[in-house]
Amino acid sequence: MKTIWTTERIQGNYASVNGLNMYYEIHGTGQPLILLHGGLGLSSMFGEVLPLLAKTRQVIAVDLQAHGHTADIDRPIRYELMADDIAALIKHFGFRKADVMGYSLGGGVALRTAIQHPEVVKKLVLVSTPFRRDGWYPEIVAGIEQMSAAAAEFMKETPMYQSYVSVAPKPENFPVLLDKIGDLLRQDYDWSNDVAALKMPTMIVYGDADSIPPAHAVQFFELLGGGKVDAGWDGAGMSTARLAILPATTHYTIFSSSALASAVTPFLDAPMPEEK
Repeated sequence: MKTIWTTERIQGNYASVNGLNMYYEIHGTGQPLILLHGGLGLSSMFGEVLPLLAKTRQVIAVDLQAHGHTADIDRPIRYELMADDIAALIKHFGFRKADVMGYSLGGGVALRTAIQHPEVVKKLVLVSTPFRRDGWYPEIVAGIEQMSAAAAEFMKETPMYQSYVSVAPKPENFPVLLDKIGDLLRQDYDWSNDVAALKMPTMIVYGDADSIPPAHAVQFFELLGGGKVDAGWDGAGMSTARLAILPATTHYTIFSSSALASAVTPFLDAPMPEEK
């Protein structure tokens, strides 16, 4: 039986940003949360996580360049370019700031949005996201180095392919997407210094059986200012960074797990530090 990532659909819309006709859906009302999917995915891959988040906020679920309903344009797929798209989208809506949450590839985009455009990001949530390319397990790095159009035929039974062809403006472009994503994933990066300079409250979330080892998660947390000292009885020593490791969770189940919504909702709902 074939599986397609989906939720109960609502009418989507498009925003013109940086030459891209970006698809988005709005779920719920309240404080805006920009929600970014993983590589080769689309916004509907979040499953029950999306409606759970939308119970208390306005979730704007986006399809990134060349993903889902959003058609590709004549430019490479790069974290930095897609981050500019998200900043432009936030401004398109007229928000002064929005919370931004991303998973995997979308987490990289969310992180770069916070780095490049900190003035538009209120809170940041990164799910299964490394801050360096070598933050992935070596076998994952070896695998993504092989990503190309040549894999298209082998992926036809996967949720990524089935979901793509069900909504993409040009379903025949799936091999092109694979080539562009492969080219992105072969680019080396280390955003350590940028992460250490972030000021907004940030939460990072991983599965305990993720594609990213727990040691990397701890390094990320420490770069954000967490885990430095005992917080004390009154919590006075607690940083604004948060770390969650979800039990019995992999890179391939975390994005649709209700535990993810349960973990991040208190962080998103909490007042900003200056409002306490």
